[in-house]
Amino acid sequence: MNNKAPRAIRLDPTRQDPSIDVSLREDVAILPESEPLDPVEPLAVPVARKRFSWGGLFVAGLSGFLALAAGVWAERTIASLMSQNPALGYAALACAGVAALALLVMLGRIVADILRERRVEALRLRAAEALSGGTLDAAKGLAGDLVALYASRPETAKGRAALAEALPQLFAPRDVLSVAERTLLGPLDAAAQAQIAQAARRVSLVTAVSPRALIDIVFVLVACARLLRTIAGIYAGRPGTLGLLRLGRQVLGHLVVTGGIAAGDAVIQQVVGQGLAARLSAKLGEGVLNGLLTARIGLAAIAVCRPLPFVESEPPSLSDVAGDLTSWRGSAAEA
Repeated sequence: MNNKAPRAIRLDPTRQDPSIDVSLREDVAILPESEPLDPVEPLAVPVARKRFSWGGLFVAGLSGFLALAAGVWAERTIASLMSQNPALGYAALACAGVAALALLVMLGRIVADILRERRVEALRLRAAEALSGGTLDAAKGLAGDLVALYASRPETAKGRAALAEALPQLFAPRDVLSVAERTLLGPLDAAAQAQIAQAARRVSLVTAVSPRALIDIVFVLVACARLLRTIAGIYAGRPGTLGLLRLGRQVLGHLVVTGGIAAGDAVIQQVVGQGLAARLSAKLGEGVLNGLLTARIGLAAIAVCRPLPFVESEPPSLSDVAGDLTSWRGSAAEA
């Protein structure tokens, strides 16, 4: 118990009385106590459960039935030909064997396309995790997987050697991914942008001079499909038919999410300036618009097919791949 009588204390910061308690000295910070807050319970995130689908069951049952029916029909046809003429029976058996072999090869390619696309998607997700707070070992492992992905590509040999030389000197995940992007994906990005610019120019020219709208639609669809396959081949290998359909669905989903689907004069104004559509002829404006929409699809394909998000370099814009369409401004004004 403290029996000292109370006394006044001079509040002078320049003087320090050694008899004053240490809690009143200037080098001691007295912080106010705060009342503890009640812990906030995290919001419960609903987990999407896989529901039973009658449509999927119908497709599976119908596919199995058709496969059994085709097998029974082929067996009866071969047996009937064997009984009538053995030579025709053996010929039918050989044709069935060739068809079965071709079907197996096609299924193998489809599976390989799906696995390759999932591998690229996994690399992109791992890169996003590494950029948001991953470890150095995870980033270097991702760089090694990128090198393995492009090991059979001779155009990436110089980049792979430069990345292997720079990896021991990097000590941050972002630096590792930046060097990987610059050495491995830089030339691929340039090739993809060149393909997009070429496709946009071709679509603009053909749709500007074609006499029928049906020809425009068919040509744009074919050009976009070829562009998607080309960009996928640049980054991760050329896909098959089903892989191309899956890639097209992903690209359309990306366009919907990012708001990339636009039409009319607003799209042209992004690249060629205000009011240009009013000075262009109707057919020429349609050609420019189709070219810009093709370029947008190509940019979305880069975002979907690229195994890394853009780390150090800026994503290509519409003016980077379709800026040369502005050359039509002078010709249109002269006309």
